[in-house]
Amino acid sequence: MTIADFGSQAIINKLIKEGFPNDSIVAEENSQELRRSENQEILDQVTHYINEFFPRVSSREVCSWIDLSTSSIKERFWTLDPIDGTKGFLRGDQYAIALALIEEGEVQIGFLSCPNLYVDKDQPEGRKGCLFYAIKGNGAFQMEMGGEERKHLSVSKIGDPERAIFTESVEPDHADHLTHKKVAKKLNILSPPILMDSQAKYGLVARGEATIYIRVPSPLEPHYREKIWDHAAGTLIAEEAGGEVTDILGRPLDFSSGIRLEKNRGVLVTNGILHERVLRALEN
Repeated sequence: MTIADFGSQAIINKLIKEGFPNDSIVAEENSQELRRSENQEILDQVTHYINEFFPRVSSREVCSWIDLSTSSIKERFWTLDPIDGTKGFLRGDQYAIALALIEEGEVQIGFLSCPNLYVDKDQPEGRKGCLFYAIKGNGAFQMEMGGEERKHLSVSKIGDPERAIFTESVEPDHADHLTHKKVAKKLNILSPPILMDSQAKYGLVARGEATIYIRVPSPLEPHYREKIWDHAAGTLIAEEAGGEVTDILGRPLDFSSGIRLEKNRGVLVTNGILHERVLRALEN
């Protein structure tokens, strides 16, 4: 974990609790490692970072903010990944701050802050910094980090797999890139995949830049189950843009079973039009 992971979680947890004191938060980090004497320097750095936003806050208070989160799933809770795509963040590449509100197992609100993602999909070397958000039943949107250029999002209308573009994670830790390639070959997808860290990939599908996002579990970890904070916000954003999100067996993602998607295997995100074709390709 990085200083940014802890700092981001501390600040967001504090603000959520101030705004919604009765809601619980299920987040990725806790302060246990920070509290160890050998990590005092890291804790000091995290505290220094937070003091830029909240002057004179102590290290003890910082740890208490980080630990406002719990692993207990309730009927209504927020789930947070303070830095989704840590390896991308460390490379200076793509990462996201992902926050979602879940009620009775369904995502109601989703936010993805992607500071390094290009604003215009047609100008990847242009301005950077995107905020994606969605409210269930009210569509999905993208705006710049300062609130400018708000636009309604819509998935691509591509129905021919040869014209489809798929995206997958840069890191193969929990994903089977070989199976992804086999699926692409079966569908005769001609374009190479967009490799990207974090839930920013959901944003690519939501704005029509990518058509398919596949995440098949790695054969090295066949029983791996995805964590809810890695997919909750992105799921709603893609769906509200007109896309479809299931696991690789075609089942809706179930966010009511704990901190992992225990009832699901892998993730498939598409523009909806190609969803069944990709599922069939995954069967063989």
